Amino acid sequence: MGALIFYIAVYFIGYYTANLLNRMVGRVLIRNRRLAGLVLVLMVSLLHGYKIISTSPSHDHGEGAGYALGFYVILPVVIIAIGVLYLTWQENQDNDLP
Repeated sequence: MGALIFYIAVYFIGYYTANLLNRMVGRVLIRNRRLAGLVLVLMVSLLHGYKIISTSPSHDHGEGAGYALGFYVILPVVIIAIGVLYLTWQENQDNDLP
């Protein structure tokens, strides 16, 4: 749950950074802010996954690095990607209506 909240916060940081950049420049540099947020999530997840794999697991946990990678990195990123794809699909459906 904590990892999902963390990655959602990272997504919104990327989303609103793209929005702020567009407003500061005065024209549209980044057209798809949702994709900008998702790219930031993917970059942070790569760093997070590398950190999980490169360090030794703590002695308290019986699970290995694969479990931690799947539960704390892959699952939240997949949930966010599904949400972004769904919202983009809904927006396209709304734009197609006459």
